[in-house]
Amino acid sequence: MAELTRDKIDIALQRVREALDRNSVQDAITILEQLKQDEQVEVFDELDVEDQAELLPRLHPETAAEIVAELDSEGQANIAERVDDRTLSRILDEMEPDDAADVIGELPKERQQRVLANMEEADDVRPLLIHPDESAGGLMTTSFLTLRPGMTAQEAIDALREWNPDDEMPYYLFVVDRERRLVGVVSLRQLLVASPMRLIGEIMDPDVISVPAGTDQEEVANLMKKYDLLALPVVDAQNRLLGIITVDDVVDVIEEETTEDVYRLGAVEPVIGRQPYFKTSILQVVRSRIGWLVLLLLAETLTGSALRAFEEELATVVALTFFIPLLIDAGGNTGSQTVSMIIRGLVLREIKPNDTLRVLGRELVTGLLLGASLGAIAFLRAELWGSGFYLSLVVGLSLLVICTWSNLIGSLIPMLAQRFRIDPAVVSAPLITTLVDATGIVIYLNIARLLIPELQHQ
Repeated sequence: MAELTRDKIDIALQRVREALDRNSVQDAITILEQLKQDEQVEVFDELDVEDQAELLPRLHPETAAEIVAELDSEGQANIAERVDDRTLSRILDEMEPDDAADVIGELPKERQQRVLANMEEADDVRPLLIHPDESAGGLMTTSFLTLRPGMTAQEAIDALREWNPDDEMPYYLFVVDRERRLVGVVSLRQLLVASPMRLIGEIMDPDVISVPAGTDQEEVANLMKKYDLLALPVVDAQNRLLGIITVDDVVDVIEEETTEDVYRLGAVEPVIGRQPYFKTSILQVVRSRIGWLVLLLLAETLTGSALRAFEEELATVVALTFFIPLLIDAGGNTGSQTVSMIIRGLVLREIKPNDTLRVLGRELVTGLLLGASLGAIAFLRAELWGSGFYLSLVVGLSLLVICTWSNLIGSLIPMLAQRFRIDPAVVSAPLITTLVDATGIVIYLNIARLLIPELQHQ
């Protein structure tokens, strides 16, 4: 089914391009309008920016608004630069206030004022522009229906019928007093099953979960996930209702935050994750990766320094070198697994900053069990290679110690980062791996010095 949809999009894209090549803009518009909304967005997004700018003013405003709302921030900025103020204002008037605010927020200050001056719905958008994009105020919409405690259930339903059906879906209806202070919430189900003459104040739930406008978007997403909310009210310092955040906006936040964490875990600056792979220039890719790679390269010199410090031992028992890749890979993999689990727990609030000792205790036991299992296997493998009892024992014991150490350091560093208000994802798995490489060699060769008879007098 997905292949059929992709084929349909490719065919439509080719037809639109052919129509534009022969200067038949109306034919291109007809082809676009025959597609579903998600297909329209994909076809439009793959056109050259110049073609987009030619098409957009000729599309029906509602269709244009739906397409622009679904473009990524770079696509929105590019198209906004190439259409005139009146066209942009007409399109933004058809968009939800929060989506329109996102587009306007990327414009130069002077143009923002010109575009707002041409908009009919500017009063719904202006309050949203004062909030940072990654805050609750930046996510919220001002287009929603409120109820009063003195209304009846029937009056609320009548108001809902008259309300603009193009606005955000009212999963919950929030109740405010005369000062617009948030006093309760009513679900659609409660309204429908209540007696028509029953007052809203009697059926509403006064215990409403809300957030201040300055709350970070990640905190908003976690809160909505924790309480299974479909809408979350945003309030000011006096508990006056400013707007609501709907679940569809939070899905975008979760995708953005997850993308950033994944890139950071891979030691890549998250700027690359804000736009599609093929739309990221090679220079942007290089800039996003070079910093971490230089840092890891410098850190990796610790491994060489550790090997040089034990040069005599390695020259005396050459077979020690055979097991170095095995040991440092096992330690690095163990540390990477631990880092991933701890960061996930921190992000989902399953682990709190004051759980450090509890986490270290768990990971100590886990590391000992993993190390004992891997160490036993490595001991048998070394014996099968005919390495001799002492070298086999060194390899087995080293794996036990290295895995335990990797588990401990892989859990401790993200916890410390969280405590010092550093994003734990920045402390990436490659950095942990590099650190474990150097320390693992030191552990291995010191155990060898203690247990192998030829090395005990060096």
